[in-house]
Amino acid sequence: MSQQHDVPLDGLYGDLIMAHYRNPHNHTPLDEADVEAEEFNPFCGDRATIQLKLDPAGAVGGVSARSEGCSIIRASTSILSDLLTGKSLDQVEELGKKFRTLMQSGAGTKDDGLGDLLALQVVRQYPVRIKCALLPMTALEEGIKAYRSKSR
Repeated sequence: MSQQHDVPLDGLYGDLIMAHYRNPHNHTPLDEADVEAEEFNPFCGDRATIQLKLDPAGAVGGVSARSEGCSIIRASTSILSDLLTGKSLDQVEELGKKFRTLMQSGAGTKDDGLGDLLALQVVRQYPVRIKCALLPMTALEEGIKAYRSKSR
């Protein structure tokens, strides 16, 4: 069972994070996922499971994103899932690089394609929690790596 270790959140970003935490998007499992991975943080109990269904052109046509744990992991998983449909796997990986940069340095804009992921930069005030925000992206990256290795 996950510990509750929520950070204080104020204003618009806090409201957006809490909305995704309370009502996560894309949480219905996919029957036949092409890309699938789960990451678990044993220190806090956070877990993220990501599934992607690719269309014939190789773009993301379906997304399932489920998570257990604190508000940050749940919001991050939900927000990320909203940004994936229609993207190629290369674009998803590029999004991951930009998200990591945002979480490590604060550099990022909506024009970077980060959209509502920008709300998570508030987590940078609590460095130990950055891992919570990045866990679903780590799962997604591992899933893509596994998919590509078995597709060769």
